Amino acid sequence: MAHEELTVAVLGPGGTGGLLAGLLARAGHRVICLAGEDTAATLRTAGIQVRSGTFGDFTASVEADTELREPVDACVIAVKHTSLDAALDRVPPAALGDGLVVPLLNGVEHPATLRARYRPDRVAPAVIRVESTRVAPGVIEHGSPFAEVDLTGDGVPRERLDALAEALTAAGPTTRVLDDESAALWAKMSFLAPLALLTTRYGLPLGDVRTRHREELTTLVEETAAVSSAVTGGPADPAQALARYDGFPPQTRSSMQRDAEASRPLELDAIGGALLRAAERHGVKTPVAARLVRELGDAGH
Repeated sequence: MAHEELTVAVLGPGGTGGLLAGLLARAGHRVICLAGEDTAATLRTAGIQVRSGTFGDFTASVEADTELREPVDACVIAVKHTSLDAALDRVPPAALGDGLVVPLLNGVEHPATLRARYRPDRVAPAVIRVESTRVAPGVIEHGSPFAEVDLTGDGVPRERLDALAEALTAAGPTTRVLDDESAALWAKMSFLAPLALLTTRYGLPLGDVRTRHREELTTLVEETAAVSSAVTGGPADPAQALARYDGFPPQTRSSMQRDAEASRPLELDAIGGALLRAAERHGVKTPVAARLVRELGDAGH
């Protein structure tokens, strides 16, 4: 069946944004990548090259600019939290029009930031599970055997979410629309926070963390689950979370750990800080999380 062709802007065509831009463009959608002058020039001439065991190796043509200049159906925001404020200058609210704003950021506080700037009923937070790296401007290596998106958005018209989910799924990444925005974001946070904090704190891949720092991992998972449960009012299962970590490849590293190794700014506040702020608001004690965030901060991160 023929899918509606969408116009999608991608702010930050890095590992994740670049993969989605390439897949959507290959599927016949109009894609406008928003980036710095040099990257935009490279993308305009060379397109986006994707190397993927799951989706194949291909090059897709995209448009590229330093700023959004016309309305789009959706604008995917795939920058890191640490550069969000500066990056949003590339997406003036007036240019966006009626378009959805689809942030793929880590953490739980960014939807409020975006709703203060854009139409609140057009902000559609998403969670993506993928391992994908930009190895050069416009060159993306997708390493994970999966790419899954959970799309959500309190107050966003359901047909808008469904249309985007359908386009993404047809292009490659399995996408589902979830009703409860807070639950979707906290499900990701509950998995991400212990992984990011411990792998970065000890400079170890997940396999070593879960054997050599098992007790700390277990306690941190319990703390995070308690915060998540307090915020969302839903059940949280620490044992299930631990089982998920145990099922991951032992060499798994977190994006925060990779940022630390490359001396890039860490999303420590967006992940650890947000966890502690939510814990404080709901009266949940999180001594291990607090200590790890403090130690990572003291280490100059």
